[in-house]
Amino acid sequence: MKLKTKDLLTLNELEKTELMGIIDTAIKMKRDLKKGISKPLLKNKTLAMIFQKPSTRTRVSFETGMFQLGGHALNLSADELQLKRGETIEDTAKTLSRYVDLIMARVYSHEELELLAKNSPVPVINGLSDFFHPCQILADLMTVKEKKKKLAGLKLAWVGDGNNVCNSMIYGCAKTGIYINIATPKGYEPNQEVIKESSKFVEVSLSNHPETAVKDADIVVTDTFVSIHHQTTDRTNDFLPRFQVNSNLMKKADPSAIFMHCLPAKRGQEVTSDVIDGHQSVVWDEAENRLHAQKALMVALLRRV
Repeated sequence: MKLKTKDLLTLNELEKTELMGIIDTAIKMKRDLKKGISKPLLKNKTLAMIFQKPSTRTRVSFETGMFQLGGHALNLSADELQLKRGETIEDTAKTLSRYVDLIMARVYSHEELELLAKNSPVPVINGLSDFFHPCQILADLMTVKEKKKKLAGLKLAWVGDGNNVCNSMIYGCAKTGIYINIATPKGYEPNQEVIKESSKFVEVSLSNHPETAVKDADIVVTDTFVSIHHQTTDRTNDFLPRFQVNSNLMKKADPSAIFMHCLPAKRGQEVTSDVIDGHQSVVWDEAENRLHAQKALMVALLRRV
């Protein structure tokens, strides 16, 4: 499968057929791996991973994914690069692209990511920015497809902060036909441009009422109230107790609803332990699926060159 886009900075860059193709490929790769089948589709390929921020799932899943595909991953902390000493993003992109086949970057500013992609002839993947987290939503949609056997027509409830993950979830729902109901405190709504673009394809509902958003939902999703971009700000009082996903709130969803969280979770804040450890939770499958979804993405991106 070849993608029309060189990079993946947001899910809006993918066509519906491309997105579904990545998800289906990821599911097949996962099944094959469980059977002991592993194909070196990226043999002799190298991925450079730039981290301006800490990471567990992103680093390990990309590094392991490249290994399983026969390639190699380089972990590059921003402090170890010449960026710290003033080298421009443009020069860094032009240099790295002479050595590697792919670049994945976890950055504070999405504008820096766009600048990196603009100056890199090799594909650039958004490993998380202040506006978007597309790789997470690839894994989320893969998980929903595994559990619900479909995507189109489902109802998803987002409860909490309208953050970068939420923005990407809106794009993902729009591409796959999932109805999304979002409940945030006032002033914490997701990006208005994302909502405007996505509303052309699927119903996007906004409210300040978690109970309304969750009613009859097939999927309930939340994320930390204090993201990696707001670590110096105490925002919890704006969310608790109304926007906590607990057993009482989950009871308002469909009885077969699944619970998702991109992790790391602050137990007792955005979600209670009985929910994240409960029978409706699929967070560990969701975390595992980062590995498989990103493998499928990297293969798709590199088959275009």
